[in-house]
Order: sequence, then structure tokens, then C-alpha cells
Amino acid sequence: MNEIRVSAVLLQRSDGAVLLVRKGGTEVFMNPGGKPEPGETPGDCARREVAEELGLRLDPTALTPLGQRVTVAANEAGFSLRADCFRYERPVPDDVRPAAEIVEVLWHHPGTTTTRPLAPLYTGFLALAAHTHN
Repeated sequence: MNEIRVSAVLLQRSDGAVLLVRKGGTEVFMNPGGKPEPGETPGDCARREVAEELGLRLDPTALTPLGQRVTVAANEAGFSLRADCFRYERPVPDDVRPAAEIVEVLWHHPGTTTTRPLAPLYTGFLALAAHTHN
């Protein structure tokens, strides 16, 4: 199975809801993040992608590594996803707007159900990390 390498960021607002994004041409909501550029560290990739996708400038001192996880890719059939995961330790505003390839944002409270499709990385790991952090 081919592998996609990304950085993914757990962003929450003050009430604990997690910010998820949907890219154009896809149905699945996932944590913000993306593929690293050559020579870029996972943390630098996470901050760059969040700035591009949502216009948020993350303080690097508030970005906590949660480890690396491997799961099934949400939007690429036949691919696995290797994600360097991070939690941003400060609440983000609830008026975040999509930018770049992001067409929609969704606020999801961990532990609640939704009819919207959610990425395996979020449902299998990052939702639990968000739920246990609050």
C-alpha cells in the first residue's frame, strides 16, 4: 500500500469543540494539516498548513507533539496515511474561515455523533486526544 505523509493539527475552541476541515472535491472532514515541503519539519509543516488553510498563525511554543499515527487515508483509495499529530494548546476563535483548498469547516464535539463523514485519523485517535484533554 502506498503511503502519504502529513502533519495534522488538533485545534479546539474554548468549549472543547474540534475544528475539522473539508477540502474541495472531497466529502470527508479531517483535522487541518497537509504534506510537508522538502526539508520542512513536521511542526513547521503543521503551522504553515494551518496558516494557508485557515489564516491562523500558531505560536510554535503552544504546539504539542502527540506522536505519529498510521491509518487509512480518508480521500485516497489504496493509500495509508502516516501523520505527525499535534495539539494546539490554546483555544482558537470560532469564526475561523476556510482558505486555500478548504471549502468548509465543521466544529465537532468529541464523543458526539454526526451525519457528516469524518476521517479515520480523527475518529481513531485525535477525537480521543481532544476528549481526554478537556
